[in-house]
Amino acid sequence: MLTSQGRPIPTVRGRGAGYLNCPRPRTRPCFSPCSNKTQGLSFVRIHAPWNVLSREAEFLKIKMPTKRTYEITEETGIVNKLSEIWQKFTKPLQPKVPQQNTTRMKHLSYPFSREKLYLYNIQDKDTFFDNATRSRIVHEILKRTYTTKAKNSMGINTLIANNVYEAAFPLHDGEYDGENKEMNERKLLYQEWARYGSFYKFQPIDLVRKYFGEKIGMYFAWLGLYTEFLIPSSVVGIIVFLYGCLTIESDVPSKEMCDQRNAFTMCPLCDKTCDYWNLSSACGTARASHLFDNPATVFFSVFMALWATMFLENWKRLQMRLSYFWDLTGLEEEEEHPRPEYETKLLQKKSQTEKCKKTCQDEDEKEKLTWKDRTPGYLVNFASILFMISLTFSLVFGVIVYRITTAAALSMSPNESTKSNVRVTVTATAVIINLVVILILDEIYGMVAKWLTEMEIPKTEKTFEEHLIMKAFLLKFVNSYAPIFYVAFFKGRFVGRPGHYVYVFAGYRMEECAPGGCLMELCIQLSIIMLGKQLIQNNIFEIGVPKLKKLFRKLKDERPETKTNESDPSKPPQQWELDHALEPFTGLTPEYMEMIIQFGFVTLFVASFPLAPVFALLNNVIEVRLDAKKFVTELRRPDTVRAKDIGIWFNILSGIGKFSVIINAFVISVTSDFIPRLVYQYAYSHNGTMHGFINHTLSYFNVSDFKAGTQPEASSFEEDVSLCRFKDYREPPWSENQYEFSKQYWTVLSARLAFVIIFQNLVMFLSVLVDWMIPDIPKDISEQIKKEKSVLVDFFLKEEHEKLKLIENFIRRDKQRSKNETRGRRIRAASFCQFNRSQRGSLTSFSSHHTDV
Repeated sequence: MLTSQGRPIPTVRGRGAGYLNCPRPRTRPCFSPCSNKTQGLSFVRIHAPWNVLSREAEFLKIKMPTKRTYEITEETGIVNKLSEIWQKFTKPLQPKVPQQNTTRMKHLSYPFSREKLYLYNIQDKDTFFDNATRSRIVHEILKRTYTTKAKNSMGINTLIANNVYEAAFPLHDGEYDGENKEMNERKLLYQEWARYGSFYKFQPIDLVRKYFGEKIGMYFAWLGLYTEFLIPSSVVGIIVFLYGCLTIESDVPSKEMCDQRNAFTMCPLCDKTCDYWNLSSACGTARASHLFDNPATVFFSVFMALWATMFLENWKRLQMRLSYFWDLTGLEEEEEHPRPEYETKLLQKKSQTEKCKKTCQDEDEKEKLTWKDRTPGYLVNFASILFMISLTFSLVFGVIVYRITTAAALSMSPNESTKSNVRVTVTATAVIINLVVILILDEIYGMVAKWLTEMEIPKTEKTFEEHLIMKAFLLKFVNSYAPIFYVAFFKGRFVGRPGHYVYVFAGYRMEECAPGGCLMELCIQLSIIMLGKQLIQNNIFEIGVPKLKKLFRKLKDERPETKTNESDPSKPPQQWELDHALEPFTGLTPEYMEMIIQFGFVTLFVASFPLAPVFALLNNVIEVRLDAKKFVTELRRPDTVRAKDIGIWFNILSGIGKFSVIINAFVISVTSDFIPRLVYQYAYSHNGTMHGFINHTLSYFNVSDFKAGTQPEASSFEEDVSLCRFKDYREPPWSENQYEFSKQYWTVLSARLAFVIIFQNLVMFLSVLVDWMIPDIPKDISEQIKKEKSVLVDFFLKEEHEKLKLIENFIRRDKQRSKNETRGRRIRAASFCQFNRSQRGSLTSFSSHHTDV
C-alpha cells in the first residue's frame, strides 16, 4: 500500500503491473486513486486480474500457445549440413540465454478465446500471460478508458498531455547490476547483450522481443542483419582500395603528371597574384586520386548496388521468419486511438460551431477533422520545408564563398609555404565547417519536423510517426548530402576558361577542381562528414546528453517539493522510483534515422570512397551495444508494441538503393576520369595505351588573350610564357574556332551519357533478377505455415470431436439415469399399490372379526 499526504492509496500487487506517476491530479478518472490534495510524487500500481487479462487478450486477438505441438521440419541436403557446420563454428559466439528456436517442436498458436480455454496450454493462470503481454494489456485499457464526460476525450495519453499524470510506464524486472544474485531477464540481457565486452556475440533477439516487444525486436534484428551484411562489402572495399595501392606505380597518367620532363605550364589559378605553375607540382594529388579513381571502383559500384538489393531481400526473408516464430503471421492492423491533440482540436471545433447541436444528434455519427481544418497546417508545412531546404542551400553557398575568398586571400600571402598549401587548407577547413553546420542543423531539423507534424494534427500515432519520419528524413537528407552533391556534380563545372572566367563577386573566380579531378576532394568530404557524424553523435549526443539529462532529473527530484512522501531514506529505493529516474522512451525514429543516413553514405557515393562500408561496420559494432545498453540501463521500459515489419523505413531503404544506382552512374561518368580515359584509349591513342592521355586532356591558351588586369603581375618563370595549359577539351588559339568546345569534348560527353544509360539499366536489370531469384518467404517457412494451418484444422476437429463425445456421453448417461429413475419410480409405485391393497384386506378381516366378536 502506498500513501499520499497521509491518505492510503489502494494498490494491487501482482505480475506485470504498470505504474503511473501522478504529480498533481486535477481530475478523478476511474482508474486514478489520487486525490486533488496530493502534493509531490505519488505512484499508482495497476494490476490486471485473470478475468481482465483473458477478456482483453480475446479483444486484442493475442495469439497464445495451445496444447498441440508439432515438429518443425528442417531443410535437408547440403543446406542442412552447411547450417550444422555453421552452428558448430559459431557456438562460442552464441549468447548464453534460453533460445526459443533451438528445439524442433513448436506450440501451435491461436488467438485467445475464453470460450475455448480447453485448447490452451494453461498450466498456471499467473504465468500464462508473460510480463510484456500483461503490461501491454494494461496500457491498452488505460488508453481507451474515459476520463471526462466528453465522449471523444479518453485515455492516459490525454491525461499526460494535460499534465494530470507525468508518465505511465511498465516496470523493469529488477536491477541489472545489483548485488542480488537472483537472475532476471533484464540482468541477463545486460550480461549477454548490453555490455561492450559482448560485442563479438550474436544478439539474443528472441529475449529482446520477449522483454521489449516485437517492434523493438524488429529494429535490433534489422540492425544486426545490416551489420552482418557490411562484412562482405567491407572486405570487397578493402580489396578495391588495395588494388589502387598496388597499381599506383603502373598508372601511366599519374606517371606523366609527375614527370618533370613534360613541363606542362599551367595557367594561373587566380587573377593577378597567382603565377603560372608546373603540372608536376600536383603529383601527390594525382597519385592519391588513383587510389579511388581506378577501374575497380566501377566493379565496386555494381557490387554495392547488388549488395543493397540482396540486403533488402534477405531482410524480407528474415522478417518473415521472425513473424512466423513470433506468431505474427496474419497480424491485422489494430484500431488505434486518437491522439490527445486531435481530440483537443475536435472538442474546440465542436464548441465553436452551433450546427453541431443539430447535426450531432445521432450518437453513432462521429465528427472528424476535414481537410479544411488541416489546410493552414499543410500550408505552413510546405512553406517551412521550402524555407529549411533553401536555408541548407544558402549555407552550402556560404561555405563556397568562404572557400573562394579564403583561397584568394591565402594566394596573396608572401609566405611560399602558405601559397603551396592553399588547396589543402581551404578544403580541410571548409569540410570541418560543413560538418559543424550539418550537426547543428540536424538537431534543429529534428525539432522543426516534430513541430510541423504536430501542426498537421494527425489522428493516430502511426500517422503521426510516418509524417514525422518523412519530414525529418527529407530535411536531414538534404542537410547531410548537399555539400557532397556540390563537390560531386557542380564544383568545377561552371568555371569558364582563361580569359573568360565566371565570377561570383567582383574579382572572385569560381573554384576549380584539383588537377587530378574532384573525386579526391569528394572522398575527403564524404569521409570527414561520415566519420564526424558517427563519432560526435555517438560519443556526445547518444552518451553525453542522456547522462546530463539523467543528472538534471536527479537534481530536480531531490528538491523538497518533488520528493515522494512515502520515500524513506533508511530504506532502499523501490523499483518504480528507480525507473522513474530513467529517461523516458521517445521512439525508434532517431535510431533508424542515424542508420538510414549511414546507409546512404555507404551506397550513394561508394564509387568515390570504397572504405565507407569498413567505417560503417566499425561504427555499427559499437552502435549495437550502445543502443542495447541504452535500452537496458538508461531508458524506462517501453510499452510492448506488436509489429510484423519495420514500416515506412523499408520503403526509404528501397528508394535509397534505387537512387544510389543513378548517383554512382553519374559519379563514375562525370566526376571521375574513367570515361575520358576509356575514350582516349580506344578512340585517340595511337597504340591502344594510356601514353599521352594528360597532354590530350589539356588545352592551349595564348596569354596575350588575358583580360587586362588579370594576368600575373610578377612571374617567377625564367622564360617568357606565351602559351599556358588548362584542363578542358577546347580548340587551340590558332584554330578558326578558337577556345570553342572541340570534337573530343562532344565525344566524351556522348560517352558519359551512354555510360549512365547502360550502367543504370544493367544494374537495375541485375537487381530485378536478384529480387526475382530470392523469394520473399523462405521455402521452409512457407511449408511450415501451410503445415500449421492443416495442423490447426485437425486440432480443432479433434478437440471438437472429443467435446462432442463428452456431450454425447453426458447425454447418454443422463438418459440412462433418467430411465433408471423412471423404472425405479414405477417399481416403487407398484410396490406401494400392492402394499395398500394388502393393508386394506387386513383391516377388513380385522373389522369383520371384531364384529363377530
